[in-house]
Amino acid sequence: MKAIRHALAWVCAGSLLLLAACGSSDQEELQQWMTAQRNATRPKIAPLPQPSKFTPQNYAQEGTIEPFSNQKLVQALKRDSSQATSNAALITPELSRRKEPLEATPLDTVSMVGSLTKAGRPVALVRVGNLIYQVQVGNYLGQNYGRITSVTEANVVLREIVQDAAGEWTERPATLQLLEEKK
Repeated sequence: MKAIRHALAWVCAGSLLLLAACGSSDQEELQQWMTAQRNATRPKIAPLPQPSKFTPQNYAQEGTIEPFSNQKLVQALKRDSSQATSNAALITPELSRRKEPLEATPLDTVSMVGSLTKAGRPVALVRVGNLIYQVQVGNYLGQNYGRITSVTEANVVLREIVQDAAGEWTERPATLQLLEEKK
């Protein structure tokens, strides 16, 4: 029995040596193939084109006003100020009239909660805080001289008069949508 074990151990050792010998030659062949492929592959890089020569052009508009001169700027400012003066005369808030109570409230704190018809005219119900107010076309609303131009079942449309960055009065539309209650 001892001889069989001894023979079996030699057979196992011999087969391991054969497997080890086979493994190393495959590794070497693979390494040789990889090296050959790496050496055979060369990237193809196209050469860069030569830069074109810059040729400056002469300014051909010598008799006219230069685009960046002070004279051109003065002309533009005069033109803009004449347009602004004509617009400012048409759009200005009525500062001498008596203010209505809802003009002290910012428009973003006002919400439309309903509408009804009173004497054949549409009236909107708006909420400010915990109070409900009735407003109609011609009333003022919000801090930007907003005058109500139309009232429907779903919204209130206003025309606000605000100052732009240059200090000129301009119109802008604003709308209060009917507040839908979530269930």
